[in-house]
Amino acid sequence: MTTETVFDTVKEAFAPVTEAFKNFQNMEVPEAAREWVKKTASTAKERAADVYAGSEKVTDVLETAAADSVSEVAKISRNIQQAIYQDAEAFFAGIDKLASAKSLNEAVQIQSDLLRSRGEVLVSRAKASTEYLSKLVTESAKTAQDNFAKVYSKSA
Repeated sequence: MTTETVFDTVKEAFAPVTEAFKNFQNMEVPEAAREWVKKTASTAKERAADVYAGSEKVTDVLETAAADSVSEVAKISRNIQQAIYQDAEAFFAGIDKLASAKSLNEAVQIQSDLLRSRGEVLVSRAKASTEYLSKLVTESAKTAQDNFAKVYSKSA
C-alpha cells in the first residue's frame, strides 16, 4: 500500500465530515429565530434606556444639592453611567446585527467587525480618561500651590 492510497483512503473516509462542515458554515439561520433575537434585544435595549434615564435623574438631584467637589464626583459618575449605557447600546446593536446573519461565515465576519469597533472605543475612552485625570491633577496641584502661597505669605 503506497502513501497515496493511504491518503486517498483517509480522505475518502473523512469526506462526509468535510462535506458536513462545509454545509454547516453556510447553513442558513431561520428567519423566525433571527426575529426573536432582534425582538428580545430591542426589549432589553429599551430597559437599559429606562435604567440610564433613572440614573441621570438621580445624578441631577445630587448635582443640584451638592457643593463643587461633590459636583465633580457627580460629573465623573455621569460619565461612567453614560459609558455603561453606550456599551449596553453597542452590545444590543451587535446582537441585532448578529441576528441578521444568514450564515456562520457572515456571523463570524460581523463578530470580528464588532470586536474591532469595541477595541477602538476602549482606546478612545482610555485616552480621554488619561487627559481628564491629567487635567484634574494639574488643577489640584495649582490649587494646592495657591493655598500654600497664601499660608506662606501670611506667616512671613
